[in-house]
Amino acid sequence: MRTTIDIPDPLYRKLKAKAAEDGCSMKELILRGVEEKHSLARPKRSRVKLPILKSKRPGTLHITNEQIYELIPFP
Repeated sequence: MRTTIDIPDPLYRKLKAKAAEDGCSMKELILRGVEEKHSLARPKRSRVKLPILKSKRPGTLHITNEQIYELIPFP
């Protein structure tokens, strides 16, 4: 889809410079910004570092849900 927006001259110059610095077009830069702002882009997955909980005897860990909730902060 094509649309038209008015960008103030000072902001336009900043966007153009940033696009040149990043080695992309202004269109790509603006689309990236819109996607990031509105979480339209897929979030990047990060790897989990193991072990999550350390054990004195690796391979065995006897722990209750309550103990897990104490050790790992949940939102």
